Amino acid sequence: MSKFSHIYIEERAAIYPVAQQVLSRFPGSTRVMIRHYKDVFNRPRQDFRRQKASTKLILAVKPEPFLYPGPEVCEDFGSQNFYYTSPVLNCIYDCDYCYLQGLYTSANIVIFVNIEEFFKAVDRQLESGPLYLCPSYDTDLLALEGIVPYASRWIEFAGTRQGLRIELRSKSANYGAIAHLKPVEQVILAWSLSPSEVARRCERLAPPLKARLKAIMSALQDGWQVRLCFEPLLKVYNWEQVYREFLDEVFSVIPAGRVLDANIGVFRMSKEQFKRISKLRSDTDVFAFPMVCHEGGVVTYEDEKELRDFFYRQLNKYLPKEKIYG
Repeated sequence: MSKFSHIYIEERAAIYPVAQQVLSRFPGSTRVMIRHYKDVFNRPRQDFRRQKASTKLILAVKPEPFLYPGPEVCEDFGSQNFYYTSPVLNCIYDCDYCYLQGLYTSANIVIFVNIEEFFKAVDRQLESGPLYLCPSYDTDLLALEGIVPYASRWIEFAGTRQGLRIELRSKSANYGAIAHLKPVEQVILAWSLSPSEVARRCERLAPPLKARLKAIMSALQDGWQVRLCFEPLLKVYNWEQVYREFLDEVFSVIPAGRVLDANIGVFRMSKEQFKRISKLRSDTDVFAFPMVCHEGGVVTYEDEKELRDFFYRQLNKYLPKEKIYG
């Protein structure tokens, strides 16, 4: 939070309660009024890596559309109407493999303050039938809860809507920020997990594995539905031993019988994002292993199937196949 020395504010966003709430949490930040968030966020010749060292906030009003069909490369968990939404753009973490650094030219964080319009869009979509929605794809809402309380707002909203099911995915250990809320049947709290070695080297600023497992246990004890997300699986030296010991550690803490389900996803990325990021990130070996581009323009490891099948077999020792997706 100490990084946000400047906050850019769209003129039309300033009057929204969310904007005032965020500004009140950063009384020492320099405030800069702007016409449109894209004038700052989309300007040319930005340096994503440098901006990560001095991230700024941008408060804006999101125009339509508010909901987007879920990408084919993402797991839909058997849901027919799978959508995602982006009330926030970008993340406070700095993971080597993150697709956002290839998606956006700016590392600054955009908070869309018109959250009620997102909720209205969900209500309109629900008129067509049940909806599975992910509002934490392009950010980590739980990690940002101390800045803008959108994780709790989505939880409270979901609890009042029939036919809506949402997944809040996170690497955060910040469960305490929502621990005061009663578990909501329509909400799945999902944690992305990586081996300690991978988290230490490739998931900068994100909490270590032990802290995430502690947060998961607290959520389970409080009665929440919890999903374990084992993605992206990354190639590392001696990866079979690393991932075998990783799962042993996870399930030495987390009782497998209380987990809702889990999903597996080997590292993959669109061809265009891969090209941009691999040029930016000479400081990581994530992109050093042989890759292939499959039909559809998705880049992954040459031996992606071997890595996935091995991990599936190891995970299947703890969870039945009907609880494993991906």
